[in-house]
Amino acid sequence: MIFHYALGTMLDYHFIVENIDAVKKNIADRFMKADADEVVRLYQMRAEKTTALQALQQRRNAIAALMQTKLEPAQRLRLIEEGKTLKETIAKADLELATIEVDLEREARRIPNMAHPAAPRGKEDKDNLEIKRFGEPPHFDFMPADHVQLGQSLNIIDFDTATKVSGTKFYYLKNEGVFLELGLIRYALDILQKRGFSLFITPDIAKESILDGIGFNPRGAESNVYTLENEGTCLVGTAEITLGGYYADTILPKAQLPVRMAGLSHCFRREAGAAGQFSKGLYRVHQFSKVEMFVYCLPEQAEACHEELRTIEEEIFSGLNIPFRVVDTCTGDLGAPAYRKWDLEAWMPGRNGGEWGEVTSTSNCTDYQARRLNIRYKDDDGKNRFVAMLNGTALALSRAFIAVLENFQQADGSIHLPPALVPYCGFAVIGPQSEVCPSNYPS
Repeated sequence: MIFHYALGTMLDYHFIVENIDAVKKNIADRFMKADADEVVRLYQMRAEKTTALQALQQRRNAIAALMQTKLEPAQRLRLIEEGKTLKETIAKADLELATIEVDLEREARRIPNMAHPAAPRGKEDKDNLEIKRFGEPPHFDFMPADHVQLGQSLNIIDFDTATKVSGTKFYYLKNEGVFLELGLIRYALDILQKRGFSLFITPDIAKESILDGIGFNPRGAESNVYTLENEGTCLVGTAEITLGGYYADTILPKAQLPVRMAGLSHCFRREAGAAGQFSKGLYRVHQFSKVEMFVYCLPEQAEACHEELRTIEEEIFSGLNIPFRVVDTCTGDLGAPAYRKWDLEAWMPGRNGGEWGEVTSTSNCTDYQARRLNIRYKDDDGKNRFVAMLNGTALALSRAFIAVLENFQQADGSIHLPPALVPYCGFAVIGPQSEVCPSNYPS
């Protein structure tokens, strides 16, 4: 059975109850831990308790009305006693219902978005489905170096000092490396502005409630988030959080949809357990900069907007002449909010002798995040309905750095920049340099 989830009936309680088998299968397909049966049980218990509470409240109101009439003393006394008992019973029922509401929301929030029927089923990279390629991996007549070797020999990346100052998985950019990052940022922002995106530099901190609404877990051993102690806030791992929270508790004018936003932010990720060859150097770090795309749209516009975001990612990397492939991400790697996700993987010659490495992703989250953040639009019939929300990486600067350095390296260790970046950087080649020691400066 195929469900058209993008039409706005996504994962509210009625949907879960009426499609319990599909919801349970989707949880299994995503290899997640959630109890749909418990959600149904709590939902039905809430309905029963609500009905019983309403009956008690109606009786209380009836007694209040009777007390305004002419009554026999004994009858009045009986009603007073019944009213006292009702007051205690209603207070207890209110408390029980409030507890059920908390439990119901907690369990329901663990249930992931439904996956697109065409999304590949699986949980590992091998289960992703390649759908497209651009360019050919470069062929070198020398042994290509990885970006760590290149960055250090060219004196544009410093991991060792960053480890001393900040800890592992941090880095300094230096010299031409600074201009290369700034050039990449401006290159991406110019493309996005021409595509009709409003540009932002976003806060690096967000409230835990916003992270939770977007679908990030701010707490717990499995969280990838840095929380700020006693503040109720977190360092963001992506501008998806701050752009997605921008319109929380807002009703957007239908005529203005889709809303296209692009945000530059620092990103902070714990990357707990990330080690080994595939996490080497810049590939997985605790802090990096990123240009993120975000779209709010009508549910029926979501799939077209998702294609648009993927097309922009392809435009950015094809404009840099970096070989890449596009994969349809398997259900086990979608993340809870995503209905469907495309990953763009660039060729990285220094990665395990030459492999694809993820550089962007774009997700259609339908109305999953909008329900949690209460972001709606007023339909033509006057009803408030939830928008669809989508996100996509324009450039994760650390990974774009890897792709540029490794694909455009020369036999002498220099880097010949892609022509598209030269106007932004002000130079075409990054050549070997000598480290200048502080002790050589005059005192």
